[in-house]
This record gives sequence, C-alpha cells and structure tokens, in this order.
Amino acid sequence: MTKHVVSDSSAGSQLPAERAHGWLKVGVIAAASVLAGGLAAAWWYRETLTKLHQTEAGPANPEFGTSVYEPADES
Repeated sequence: MTKHVVSDSSAGSQLPAERAHGWLKVGVIAAASVLAGGLAAAWWYRETLTKLHQTEAGPANPEFGTSVYEPADES
C-alpha cells in the first residue's frame, strides 16, 4: 500500500479560493438579512411612519411655545 503525501504548499493553493467563496456566501446572506429586516421594520411601523410623514407636510403651529399665562407688569 502506498500513501500519498500532500504538502502544505500544494494544499494551501486551493484553500483561499474556498474561503473566498464561503465569505461571499456569508456576505450575500448578511445583505439579504439586513434588507429583509429593514423591510419588516418598515412594515411593522408603517402607521407611525405615515403619521410622521403627515406631520412634516402639515402647517406649522403658530402658537407653539407661547404661554397662556401672562405675568403682571412689575411697575
């Protein structure tokens, strides 16, 4: 029986290509997960987002920050 010996240098040339392919898969899965999570969050909070868009488009309140209480004159 003969045993085939594989050196580190010959086995190392195939390993980086496999690692790059693996990292590409991980990157694609991560990007898809982020996209799906963003869409799910937007769908879940769609009513809140609609209210925020409506308040931006509405007119400004002219009495914002004015006090109903008027102090007496200090003469």
